[in-house]
Amino acid sequence: MSAPISSNYGSQVFGAWRADCAHAWHAYTHHAFVEGLRDGSLAHSAYLHYLIQDYVFLMHYSRTWALAVVKSQTRDEMRLSASIVNGLINHEIQLHIGVCAREGVCEDQLFAAEEELENLAYTRYVMDSGLAGDFLDMMAALSPCVFGYGEIGARLKLTGVKNNRYQEWIDTYADPEYQTLCEQAAKLIETAAADRIGTDSTLSPRWSSLCKRFSTATRLERGFWDMGLRARCNDAE
Repeated sequence: MSAPISSNYGSQVFGAWRADCAHAWHAYTHHAFVEGLRDGSLAHSAYLHYLIQDYVFLMHYSRTWALAVVKSQTRDEMRLSASIVNGLINHEIQLHIGVCAREGVCEDQLFAAEEELENLAYTRYVMDSGLAGDFLDMMAALSPCVFGYGEIGARLKLTGVKNNRYQEWIDTYADPEYQTLCEQAAKLIETAAADRIGTDSTLSPRWSSLCKRFSTATRLERGFWDMGLRARCNDAE
């Protein structure tokens, strides 16, 4: 069963991060690109452009989750981080490869695609959060993607139109397996925060910097949707 829309997936820490940047979070999860996926009105050229860029993004995102294995302090942290790397490389990326292949874009072309500036900014920011900070810093920067796509997928599954041409994308993130991954990530964040900054995370001197990392990554997610829509504008010229 899909998680309730706007669910915290059982993590008070994630819920507090999201509440701290509520406006940015709503702009990300209800972006015009997302609404175009929901009702099927998104230009297919914009969708394809997004998938190609997201393939590039996921390659870097996978590397960052691999760094999370290195930054882990417990076996549970290592196990989930490694499982997410596996899921990204061997499952989620397959959606992009399959759709693009049907459009005549092979995987070699995907791998060689030139990164848009929004992609560069986002992936390098997330990686820098891991290199400069600890495991919890990484979770703050990585989680907007994990939970945002879970929340979007659950909402679009409930509110989207029937026979939607983007149903494959929606089903990927509404799928119980992905929703379970969100719940596991939420539990990991709770224990990671408790181990590093205490059970009342908001009292930690680090709290504001963690909120800033989460907020920045959320704004960069919104920028990624902007990038996707720009392909539609370019086609119209």
